[in-house]
Amino acid sequence: MRIFVAIDIPAEIRQRIRDLTEALKPITARVRWSRAEALHVTLKFIGEISSTRTEEVKACLSPVRMLFPIPLKIRGSGYFPNDRSPRVIWLGIEAGTELANLAARVEESLVPLGIQKEERPFSPHLTLGRLRNPDKIPAVQEFLRQHDPLELGSFTAREFFLYESKLSPEGSQYQKLARFPLASEIPE
Repeated sequence: MRIFVAIDIPAEIRQRIRDLTEALKPITARVRWSRAEALHVTLKFIGEISSTRTEEVKACLSPVRMLFPIPLKIRGSGYFPNDRSPRVIWLGIEAGTELANLAARVEESLVPLGIQKEERPFSPHLTLGRLRNPDKIPAVQEFLRQHDPLELGSFTAREFFLYESKLSPEGSQYQKLARFPLASEIPE
């Protein structure tokens, strides 16, 4: 099984991202756009693992908690590795330090299973598209520049999930394997 840990995106934000992608598609055919229904905020990519080990991963993730749910804002856009030689177009996630702290707790929880920590710093984002030909991107860059700062909505993360990723010719298909509450609910 190929698995990862992530936060789901609400339907109304998915729709705004779908609308953005539809506006960008006529500009260039050189981008493989992400399907809005597949978007998520990755906390930890684990990779290939046996179904037995997946149960161990669930057990390790089960006690991971934060004091409060985490407010997130989808704002801004950019490129990996950079805007001069783009390979991936991303949407930014603003969440203060809480989201990075959650990702660090997820990482720490998996160390006893021998799952290596990520060496790169945590960079929360949504992958909007992957470039097939990076030389043909100026029109997309100009569109995004004209709409800067791109704001697609806010939501509060109250849970995170363990997902399975199944590769297919139509793109990766994701299935939720387990749900983990992010924080104890505080009565209002």
